[in-house]
Amino acid sequence: MKKITLIACTIISLHLMAQDTPQSYWLGRSTGKLPSLSYGLGEDRLGGAKMGYVDTNIVFKIIDSTKEMYVLQLSKNHTAFIDKAHIARDSTIKEKPFYLSNSWKVQGTDSCYDILSISLDEKLPYKSWMEVNPSKIIFEIYGVQSNTNWITQLSSLKEIKNVYYNQVEDDVLQVTIDLRHQQHWGYSVGYAEKKLVIKVKRQPPVLLLKNLKIAIDAGHGGTNSGASGIKTNALEKTYTLKFAKELEKLLRKQKVNVVMTRRVDTSFDIKDRVLFLQQENPDVLISLHLNSANNVLVKGSSTYYKHIGFRPLSQSILKRMTNIRMDEFGNVGSFNFTLNAPTDFVNCLLEIGFLSNEADEKRIVDPKFQAAVARQIVSGLNDWLKDVKSKN
Repeated sequence: MKKITLIACTIISLHLMAQDTPQSYWLGRSTGKLPSLSYGLGEDRLGGAKMGYVDTNIVFKIIDSTKEMYVLQLSKNHTAFIDKAHIARDSTIKEKPFYLSNSWKVQGTDSCYDILSISLDEKLPYKSWMEVNPSKIIFEIYGVQSNTNWITQLSSLKEIKNVYYNQVEDDVLQVTIDLRHQQHWGYSVGYAEKKLVIKVKRQPPVLLLKNLKIAIDAGHGGTNSGASGIKTNALEKTYTLKFAKELEKLLRKQKVNVVMTRRVDTSFDIKDRVLFLQQENPDVLISLHLNSANNVLVKGSSTYYKHIGFRPLSQSILKRMTNIRMDEFGNVGSFNFTLNAPTDFVNCLLEIGFLSNEADEKRIVDPKFQAAVARQIVSGLNDWLKDVKSKN
């Protein structure tokens, strides 16, 4: 009896000590324009490596800070970083010891999406990524335990093949979405009240360029001049617009639906471009840039993607650029550029050539070369669509 009493007293004592211990974290919610999570504090000219964008109003546990970033405890074993401007303290949050997932529903819509909705007790953090061969979208939802005992999947689905989950850690729920087609066409994520809603874009019914909506982004503009030439002092912002207009002209001639992020020399914040494009909902984004290097001998074309599911288009366009005798600078993945970050639509950034290289610069300022690049991009788009069809 004395032993039991001693254990009970010890437990009570520890409990009281825990109550007296000052709380080592505080709670807040994501806010602002396109909040994003970062893996760490490393930086380059594009910023630290990012996990991806998250919705606003998500609950986060803030455990530490640096000069510009907060450290977030996503789950017991996972942390992330977020810009301080994207967290607002919220003293009204009533933290629970654990959060549960509840009912799930997967259904097609009358639009271009299949939709998965996951009911949760709270708006919790998440991360997502694409996988290929076979094509999948995978989510990790942090701070949640599964209480989901059924997933309703309707026959109206056209792109989602199957949905299932695994409780991979005590407080991490991993969601897998199997896709019907090899090519990823994009997806968006956000909360509707406390339901996490994943909208998966369907493959267009007819894989012809004239049936797609193509967005063209002329890099830089206004106060952001970008790179400049070494002989002509040509500004990147001026010539990306020339290339963009050549591409637009060629696509419109082929009856393609085209949207431009800018048509004149104007400042357009990079995050505002993303928000604009998300509203426009294109099938494909082509972002045009001109490169620069400290070494004047470096030259050539390169293409860039962040998400592995969007790589095939970048490969097709780069191959076409080498057909007009542009050296290959490379096909670059996991690229931490803001316009490559959205998962909503297929996207590719093309660095046409180097303004810091005399030979490339001479070609860049030539109107005939600008028209030739437009033709190669269109050919690359058609090559990609042909390859997509062959793999269906």
